Amino acid sequence: MNFDYQRVPVADGVSLNVGVAGSGSPVVLLHGFPQTHLMWRHVAADLAADHTVLCPDLRGYGDSDKPADTGETYSKRTMAADVVALARAFGHERFALAGHDRGALVAIRAGLDHPDHVSHLAILDVLPTLDMWDVLHGVNAAVAFHLYLMAQPPGLPEQLISGAPDAFFSYFLDQWGADPEAIPAGIRARYLEASRNAVPSIVADYRASAGIDVEHDRADRDASRQLEMPVTVLQQDWGVALGYDAVALWRAWAPSCVHETVTSGHFMAEQAPAVVTKTLRELLLR
Repeated sequence: MNFDYQRVPVADGVSLNVGVAGSGSPVVLLHGFPQTHLMWRHVAADLAADHTVLCPDLRGYGDSDKPADTGETYSKRTMAADVVALARAFGHERFALAGHDRGALVAIRAGLDHPDHVSHLAILDVLPTLDMWDVLHGVNAAVAFHLYLMAQPPGLPEQLISGAPDAFFSYFLDQWGADPEAIPAGIRARYLEASRNAVPSIVADYRASAGIDVEHDRADRDASRQLEMPVTVLQQDWGVALGYDAVALWRAWAPSCVHETVTSGHFMAEQAPAVVTKTLRELLLR
């Protein structure tokens, strides 16, 4: 579909690249790793028939600004504030929010920090940061080797990834995708170029998830904060794969959430866009 592209200031010295389409009640779609807003191209086209759809590149990704990390620069709290500021720039104080992978972590934080702004919340194929670390045990944790690599202090992760960026980022596009045809060569090339040009900020985003993001999640859990808006979680059956009760885990954060599993693979918005769109439309009716 044809997006109208804009650069929108959301914080001091930080602007986001955002594609906008459609009209009607607002829906913000946040991408995952190692992707850009283009992962939503099919879903956005459908939703734009009766919604205003905002598809930004997260800070540190794609064509959005990539500020140097100061410790909180890539916390999900900071990135969630970007999203609220972005929606406000288009005149929307309240909006539905869907996130995939890294974008889903930002969406969860937005729902916890800004419940008056997030009307509906869709989470695609992640766990809350605190739980993510808790369920990774023994050899099963090998599936998440990149989390441990990018959790290391600044220097080595950036150097290693920058030494062979296309090999590194291609690994995830290949291993996590059930259907190689779902990401055409042209889109794949754009993902690789964007990621290649954003190694320090991508690592900083992941590093935050091994530090400050855990602190924020733990504080919310200790304070019994929950997601009170309608929530739908759509993910692969990680509970079976890693040995935990996925529904119980999510209900601790969102007591009334709808939890569904899919077999389409991690990149579900591209591999099964009709399923994702149907799920989002059902959520928006709650």
